[in-house]
Amino acid sequence: MSDVTIKQLAQVLGMPVDKLLGQLGEAGMKFSDPEQVVSSTEKVKLLGFLRRTHGKGEAVAEVEDSSPRQITLKRRKVSELKVATPGGRGAASSAKTVNVEVRAKRTYVKRSVIAEEASAEPEREEAVRKLAESQQQREQEESARAEAEHRREEEAQQRALDEQHKAEEAARIAREQQAAAHAESAAEQAEAVKPAAEDAPASPVAAEPKPETKAEPAAEPSASESTAAGSGGTTDHSSFGMIVPRIHEPRKREKKVVAPAPAPAPAPAPAAPAADAARGGKARHGRDRDDTPGGKRFASGELHLSAADRARRSSRRGKPGRGASRDASRGSTASGPHGFTRPTAAVVREVMVGDANVVAELAQKMAVKGSEVVKALFKMGVMATINQTIDHDTAVLVIEELGHTPVDASANDAEAALAAHTQSVELDGEKSTRPPVVTIMGHVDHGKTSLLDYIRRTKVASGEAGGITQHIGAYHVDTPKGVITFLDTPGHAAFTAMRARGAQSTDIVVLVVAADDGVMPQTAEAVKHARAAKVPLIVALNKMDKDDANPDHVKQGLANLEVIPEDWGGDTMFVPVSAKTGMGVEDLLEAITVQAEVMELTAVVDGPASGVVIESSLDKGRGPVATVLVQQGTLKRGDFVVCGIEYGRMRALVDETGKTVQEAGPSIPVQVLGLSGVPEAGDDFVAVADERLARQVAEERHQKRRETRLVSKANRLEDIIAQMGQGNEQQTLNILVKADVQGSVQALRESLSAIGNDNVKVNVIAAGVGGITESDATLAAASKALVIGFNVRADASARKVIDTAGLDVRYFSIIYDVIDQVKQAASGLLGVEIREEIIGIAQVREVFRSSKFGAVAGCMVTEGHVKRSKPIRVLRDNTVVFEGELESLRRFKDLVDEVRNGMECGIAVKQYNDVKAGDQIECFERIEVARTL
Repeated sequence: MSDVTIKQLAQVLGMPVDKLLGQLGEAGMKFSDPEQVVSSTEKVKLLGFLRRTHGKGEAVAEVEDSSPRQITLKRRKVSELKVATPGGRGAASSAKTVNVEVRAKRTYVKRSVIAEEASAEPEREEAVRKLAESQQQREQEESARAEAEHRREEEAQQRALDEQHKAEEAARIAREQQAAAHAESAAEQAEAVKPAAEDAPASPVAAEPKPETKAEPAAEPSASESTAAGSGGTTDHSSFGMIVPRIHEPRKREKKVVAPAPAPAPAPAPAAPAADAARGGKARHGRDRDDTPGGKRFASGELHLSAADRARRSSRRGKPGRGASRDASRGSTASGPHGFTRPTAAVVREVMVGDANVVAELAQKMAVKGSEVVKALFKMGVMATINQTIDHDTAVLVIEELGHTPVDASANDAEAALAAHTQSVELDGEKSTRPPVVTIMGHVDHGKTSLLDYIRRTKVASGEAGGITQHIGAYHVDTPKGVITFLDTPGHAAFTAMRARGAQSTDIVVLVVAADDGVMPQTAEAVKHARAAKVPLIVALNKMDKDDANPDHVKQGLANLEVIPEDWGGDTMFVPVSAKTGMGVEDLLEAITVQAEVMELTAVVDGPASGVVIESSLDKGRGPVATVLVQQGTLKRGDFVVCGIEYGRMRALVDETGKTVQEAGPSIPVQVLGLSGVPEAGDDFVAVADERLARQVAEERHQKRRETRLVSKANRLEDIIAQMGQGNEQQTLNILVKADVQGSVQALRESLSAIGNDNVKVNVIAAGVGGITESDATLAAASKALVIGFNVRADASARKVIDTAGLDVRYFSIIYDVIDQVKQAASGLLGVEIREEIIGIAQVREVFRSSKFGAVAGCMVTEGHVKRSKPIRVLRDNTVVFEGELESLRRFKDLVDEVRNGMECGIAVKQYNDVKAGDQIECFERIEVARTL
């Protein structure tokens, strides 16, 4: 298998055949034809030649024999064998053929392999012999080590026995000395009490020992001695009241006795040392270990226990059967306090309640089972499980229902520190005059942006899609009257939230009304926003250059909204202007300046900045971008800012012309870069001292917002019952919205959610700022949602998912088109409605019998016309008695398709023969009508 042709070898080596033939010839091998075979030996020879030629002198390894070391032959032989099988009752026997398979296997080994194994056998034997010798040597070392250990243990035991003998000898000598001392003491006491005993009468009472004589039994009485003392009996000798000490009392009896003895009188001084000496040092040591605090009690690792716990454990450790003396000896120790005391009254706890509370956590705070809280919620009509979140009011009711006291959660420390920081800046800072913030509001296409364009001398409206403003634009301009900040708001009906946000952030509202159009819905809405924000209103009557301009009509319409012009006796300034020719623009700026001077607008300039987010977006190159309006202090580059649930360091400040600035004072709008995410439009921002406080406040706000979102809004029993009747009849159109700025996201979400009726519901599953990403496309594919891109596009990875999943993605730049197309898509979910329309009525005059059709009605068409292909109904006394189809429609003898009003005809109703004179035959048709919202 290793032999190849010269052509194949040249192809493997990637070289021409002629060159390979030349090298083989130089190596001493004669080849002329490319089809000749080159063996392995020749290839090795060629390799050695090439190595020598290129300066490598090492020897070429010989080619190993590629033939197999052994060959196994398997033989399989199949033969047939006929076996006779006996038949059944009355049947002849038959023969059965059985296949017999014989398998044989033989293995042939090369002689060289056998020789190698034979040469390797002595080496293996030598290795086994050395291993056995090392193992035997190791066993001998182990046995020697064990013998040495055994000898050391025997020597230690012998030393211990010697010491024990010495201790016993010392104890014996001490006992002998104690006996001698006690004998001398007894003799002296007998001599002292002998005269008194002779004078007193002999009675049992006289034989009672005195308390002073019980020095030794009081110090350490045995069990039998304590019993005898209780019964009043003693042991006397020679009637002298002498007490013989028990020298040979067993040591274990001394350790068991712990019962308190009567309070003894002070014993003679020599008696106590003598008794201690008689017992020996070992017995005294055992008693000290039991009685002293540092003895056995603390040797077992119970230093952490109190006296009561120690007494309780010692009472448990006692074993029954030790006698009444042990129980009596424990006394009050055995009856110490136990570990658990049953409460005698319900425990009332103070439970902290936040804006959102998980049922399981609430149960844990009240130390009750979660099922109890769920049961209380069910009684209140709230369908909630143990893992759901309930709002603040519901949690308060549940806590009071279960007998505890609700306590409102205190404000977060970070929020309190931030509020104190902001308040101190406003109170302590020195205030100075600031420019006014003016919001331009009005109906769509009334010239708001064109008027601002004339003031700024730029072309803003031409850059908007369809000439419609769909973002909040913030600009500050230097006019001859001073610096004025303008906020341009959209006029479309969908941007209510934007207009409300502009009115809340402004000082003056300029209401632009077209003189040729009059008061429109968004004009009235702008008046309401201005009143809600409690800001002064200036009306600009735009498009006064047109011939059909009618300012009196506008004034009349605004007067109906309680906006009275000054020349009519009101307090609202009306300024006629023209954004095209510039007429009245200077008067408008003059009116704004006068109004600002009357309001005396001031703000703190030196200090940390605070303000509001006007608009926010996600830029692909710059990241999160927010347009902010500074209201207090000065915002500088490098400041740490917390903005809603986002925070960050200000990497750059950009004004409306695209220039980078280092700082922005009060009433100046700038774009800021460096936030951690896209903030919500309308969020407040505050500059703080360090990043730690900013991060802490942002995290606490994010957690609070998340908990608020988790509160279920549809867990009321009334809501569940209201939804039960709908079933699957209501269709849902899922939509995913991505837009360029946060304001457009809010407007689209609100406008699209408002589309729908009882049969179709538009559900915005997700909405965000920025381009359509892969995760957005995956979410839309999982939810089967329509993807809407408003001034944004999908990236490459998202387009792959869109193509794979077949998603419906639609791009828009004007909000009109979004609403119209979503309405069409929602209307498609409604399907079609089948309506029945009556096209003709025929009066039955006479009934005839036909052998072919049965009953045939002779009729006169009184209304409309009757068609043979349409379904019919038979009415009797204006009641439907049959519904079916025509079998035959004839006029005279001719079969016709249609009979018109005022003509006679014969009608045969299919599968109905009960037609009577006076009946009416109603012909109708079914039509499909597309449903609309």
